[in-house]
Amino acid sequence: MTQAEIKLCSLLLQEHFGEIVEKIGVHLIRTGSQPLRVIAHDTGTSLDQVKKALCVLVQHNLVSYQVHKRGVVEYEAQCSRVLRMLRYPRYIYTTKTLYSDTGELIVEELLLNGKLTMSAVVKKVADRLTETMEDGKTMDYAEVSNTFVRLADTHFVQRCPSVPTTENSDPGPPPPAPTLVINEKDMYLVPKLSLIGKGKRRRSSDEDAAGEPKAKRPKYTTDNKEPIPDDGIYWQANLDRFHQHFRDQAIVSAVANRMDQTSSEIVRTMLRMSEITTSSSAPFTQPLSSNELEFVGKSGDSGGGMYVINLHKALASLATATLESVVQERFGSRCARIFRLVLQKKHIEQKQVEDFAMIPAKEAKDMLYKMLSENFMSLQEIPKTPDHAPSRTFYLYTVNILSAARMLLHRCYKSIANLIERRQFETKENKRLLEKSQRVEAIIASMQATGAEEAQLQEIEEMITAPERQQLETLKRNVNKLDASEIQVDETIFLLESYIECTMKRQ
Repeated sequence: MTQAEIKLCSLLLQEHFGEIVEKIGVHLIRTGSQPLRVIAHDTGTSLDQVKKALCVLVQHNLVSYQVHKRGVVEYEAQCSRVLRMLRYPRYIYTTKTLYSDTGELIVEELLLNGKLTMSAVVKKVADRLTETMEDGKTMDYAEVSNTFVRLADTHFVQRCPSVPTTENSDPGPPPPAPTLVINEKDMYLVPKLSLIGKGKRRRSSDEDAAGEPKAKRPKYTTDNKEPIPDDGIYWQANLDRFHQHFRDQAIVSAVANRMDQTSSEIVRTMLRMSEITTSSSAPFTQPLSSNELEFVGKSGDSGGGMYVINLHKALASLATATLESVVQERFGSRCARIFRLVLQKKHIEQKQVEDFAMIPAKEAKDMLYKMLSENFMSLQEIPKTPDHAPSRTFYLYTVNILSAARMLLHRCYKSIANLIERRQFETKENKRLLEKSQRVEAIIASMQATGAEEAQLQEIEEMITAPERQQLETLKRNVNKLDASEIQVDETIFLLESYIECTMKRQ
């Protein structure tokens, strides 16, 4: 793992879980798998804190564990899974687009908690939706449950592996760590639950005499004889399925831009019909006959035929287009022309570049060397004689798409880390003003709830001066720009990662 990726993982872990979890997570990323006591010793952290940090990381699938022959349990960081935290907002927004607010909150709860039972998710989401509704309206558990079933049917959520029942009934000593298994056909099987009820609003009266909020009490105590309906069946967001959806959307959009809307709709239909049956890492979609595709057929062949979408070729085309775009932005349109020429010709000499691109020799030479130094191109030597004499050697320029994609991916990781650090700096610099703004907003909300007059509210609002309000607007605008930039860079990261992963599996 590169230093840029480690730095980005460190920033993400610290932002989501705090310093202790970040220290343990980054230590595992740097060192590889290690047992509990070695982690505590090497990081100088107490055993109790290491255990809690590992619990958080395992809960969110950021660390896996393995029992070795000697009975020692070793923990290993899942680096790629840590980097996926960048994409959490995109997962949530995609679910909102496909399954409205209910689906959005279901996936948000699963991402925030790592793993949850279906009944817990349904109740949490119903309560949150009820809070946003008008007084007197509530969200029914059944409606949330139906959306959860639809998410499972389309594989956006899946069951987590669990301890097999035979392991629990073993009379011998318990193993050092449980072995989690799951049957592939049960991954999207939703338990039959009869969840009856409606979402509840938070009330100040929910606190008892001891001052403990009702929400913090255990939901199922020993006095409650009613068992948890789906105890032991935990669910998580299926990130691979989201990535498959992102890939399909990118392919459809590319077809629409290069060809026309009709062609993109045909491709969209083929992708939709095979989205459940095609693996997220498959190079081709499942074959579909022309009889299954409306408005598609083969002229002169009534028997139809079988059609697939070459996903690897589509991803390679998208990755190449991304590289071309970066070259044009960094070096200008003439460099982009040379880059496309080298891509088309595969291998080409400098003199041929000058002739085909119709660019003066000195300028073409500078541009080629510039792209060569930035690793967008490579130079291949073909000697005529064994002594490799320059006068008797062909020097051919070529573009290694895989190598260039890896280089650009590394730069994207560095860019994301810089954006996060800049956002944190902006927030830290204006910490006092942000805290003051939050206090004023809390006072205004409290006064509005008690029916305060407009003049009183105006007086509270004036606690923030005009220059401070302008400073807050500038901060908000800057942070929004940084957030938008993070999302845009992550879209490039996704395309490059998908292409690299698909290419490596084919080799």
